[in-house]
Amino acid sequence: MTAPRYIRLDPADNLVVALANLPEGEMVEGVTLTARVPRGHKIATRAIAPGENLLRYGQIIGVATRPVAPGDHVHSHNLGMGAHDTDYAHATEAQPLSLPVEAREFMGHARGDGQVGTRNYLGILTSVNCSGSVARFIADEVERQGWLADYPNIDGVVPIAHGMGCGMSNRDEGYATLMRTIRGYARNPNFGAVLLVGLGCEVMQVPDIIAEGALRGDGLFRTMTIQEEGGTRRTVERGVAMLREMAPEANRARRAPAPVSALCVALQCGGSDGYSGITANPALGHASDLLVAHGGTTILAETPEIYGAEHLLTRRAVSRAVGEKLVARIRWWENYTAARGAEMDNNPSPGNKLGGLTTILEKSLGAAAKGGRAPLSDVLLYGEPAREKGFLFMDSPGYDPVSVTGQVASGANLVCFTTGRGSVSGYKPVPCVKLATNSEMFAHMSEDMDINCGDIVSDGVTLEEKGREIFETWIRVASGQATKSETLGFGGAEFVPWNIGAVM
Repeated sequence: MTAPRYIRLDPADNLVVALANLPEGEMVEGVTLTARVPRGHKIATRAIAPGENLLRYGQIIGVATRPVAPGDHVHSHNLGMGAHDTDYAHATEAQPLSLPVEAREFMGHARGDGQVGTRNYLGILTSVNCSGSVARFIADEVERQGWLADYPNIDGVVPIAHGMGCGMSNRDEGYATLMRTIRGYARNPNFGAVLLVGLGCEVMQVPDIIAEGALRGDGLFRTMTIQEEGGTRRTVERGVAMLREMAPEANRARRAPAPVSALCVALQCGGSDGYSGITANPALGHASDLLVAHGGTTILAETPEIYGAEHLLTRRAVSRAVGEKLVARIRWWENYTAARGAEMDNNPSPGNKLGGLTTILEKSLGAAAKGGRAPLSDVLLYGEPAREKGFLFMDSPGYDPVSVTGQVASGANLVCFTTGRGSVSGYKPVPCVKLATNSEMFAHMSEDMDINCGDIVSDGVTLEEKGREIFETWIRVASGQATKSETLGFGGAEFVPWNIGAVM
């Protein structure tokens, strides 16, 4: 079949999107292109006056900042931010998904608290940047000694270092956010056992982290501080001994059949382009719906990247209270950016714009498609435990490593990440499945991408077919199949907690 050269995404749209590099003079929708238009970029199909709304997906993506003629390239030079739909109509469109005919399972590591891991790592968490190097020294020494080979059900040891934990208030929002993040990682089911290492004099004190009681019901949790142990060498020796002490019990968590309802998938996008909202994101939304219909959980995040599309989520909320929780986070972000001299429209990156995206409204409408059409069950603070099943939203920045860090802290045991420009990353202890939005990038970066969604455009694959392919890939990866990012060794630098408060 001949691949289409452009697409109209909704009958109400006054523009179309190029699916190939189109030359000046080509006829599109009965109009002649007035300039060359790169693939992924937009073309006006009628005259648009200054101040008039431009529509994509049948939704407002901005306003014309100058007269736009039929056939003009529509981009940053003639499209700017405008008002968006704020008719939230809370809980008016929530429709339950039809239940699947067949129950599905994956091979996972069952935990005593009812969670199921898709991986089984020994984790070394840190309370403060000052213990980050020692955590890595402990992990290196475990690898050097080689005794992990005696425990075939353990996937490795993961040190989690970060740049925070001191030089901060111990009573503000930033402190509470970091506390939730560290506790959430301690509870993540992809860790079979956890060692928490502090320095001893930091603001984020180890006793405060464990003040609520046992972070893990299985008892496979130990703590230590460098100052109490007597320095680096002794801490490394003791840390290795503690991990070796917990390893036999962690190794007993063999893979066994578990219902797919135990999967909790973080929905992410990064390095987006004009194809993201056409191919990979809506296909991921279909996969999300399949998992939710099977009783599982998906977590959408990146609050600045649903700005302008939040009304589509509030209408799907299970209650007005849930919808209002989302609006409250939107208002928080408006105040947060304004106080720092920024705007919500600062979000689209240079790479996003090169790929065809213009305003945050346009980017958000495509990003929100990752959430499918399932009812919105709850809205979480960053790193807050996911207590409800179904489709959830977690408040976070749009910066990918920060956002995924929060989703893992909330309990995600799998990450699915769409990209149009070619983002490379991984998120130990959680495997990450990468979806390419276009076939050209998939071919160019095939060693990093797990699934090509560009064939939705080039070969006529339906969103439903691609969504099913993604869903089946999740089951295989959750059962132990390595992703491309795992094979490449990613995951050692992507733990980036959200730093909200002042650094003092």
